[in-house]
Amino acid sequence: MLSRGISTAIRAIQKNQRITYHAITSGPSTVFHCQMKQRVQKSWKYWKIRIVTSTKNSNHGKQRGLLGFCLAFSIFKSAQQDEEEAQSAEDRIVLLLKRAKLNIIRGELEDADHILHQAIRLAHQSNNTQAIIYTYDMMANLAFLRGQLSNDDNAVIEMSLKLASIYGEQNQHELAVHGFEFCIESLESKVEKQKTIENEVLSVEEKANTRLLLGMCLDSYARYLLDKQQLEAAENMYKKSLQISQEVQGESHPQTVVLMNDLATVLDLLGRHSDAYEYVKHAMELARQTSHPELHVVLNNMAGILLHQGHFLQAEQLYQEALSLAKSKGDADTVHQVQEGLQEMTRRKSAA
Repeated sequence: MLSRGISTAIRAIQKNQRITYHAITSGPSTVFHCQMKQRVQKSWKYWKIRIVTSTKNSNHGKQRGLLGFCLAFSIFKSAQQDEEEAQSAEDRIVLLLKRAKLNIIRGELEDADHILHQAIRLAHQSNNTQAIIYTYDMMANLAFLRGQLSNDDNAVIEMSLKLASIYGEQNQHELAVHGFEFCIESLESKVEKQKTIENEVLSVEEKANTRLLLGMCLDSYARYLLDKQQLEAAENMYKKSLQISQEVQGESHPQTVVLMNDLATVLDLLGRHSDAYEYVKHAMELARQTSHPELHVVLNNMAGILLHQGHFLQAEQLYQEALSLAKSKGDADTVHQVQEGLQEMTRRKSAA
């Protein structure tokens, strides 16, 4: 039986029976513009997680599952005929999915898996969101057919998380929340179970990977909630994610610094400027010590918090430093935000 998170994707896909997709040209945004236009990172790149699927070899029910899976597919034209029609990225994705389905029907599951990995790469390269969702759905089904995944396997959770994030970007709120909550609830339960397992049976690394994946899910959900201005809920998720990053990756890890900065953003939006300042100050100190690649972002955030506290001189100094660093890194978005911050400071000075 499929996990609740993947089933969400299947129900959404089943609404459109045609295997055609419409490319979405606007990629996932790395910036949330909130009330004061502070930057919050889409920072999966700092979560160092190694996802490994379990290797269960049970064949029980696989034959029946494969038959039921194949009956859902229509009959397609030959691969040679389809090749002649493949002209665009979207056509190539559809062609690859057709080939994967034919391989599944023939029982050539390894070949199908290889083809689906080609399809998901092409779907990501072309920002074709519907194709990404559909391909992940097929990959999950195929993995279950091959007996590789259990319902709480980290690979299933990771796919569900990506789908939830996509739904969030498409403003499908119910599906996004359902997906995020499935990931978090499944991993919290799994983490508790793993605490009782001896390290000789389950390695420390694998336990850490599960906790880090939970931290990533909490981080992703927090960013989604922040974008929806659900600030108290976002604060709670950020705090949980930050604790995991501190305990598993360390206080000075790049991800820990980003989470401190993002939590400070939420607290500032809640009007808790003193609390926000403590978090962003610590983030700035760590970012300086470790030459964090996003130091200019943290400086910009800290300047905004100081601005809201009325500390104009300190805010201006940090804005100028952030502006210089952002220009040197070619970060046009942060340059724009710093300039807006400086303009806001000028207005506040005039009004004082």
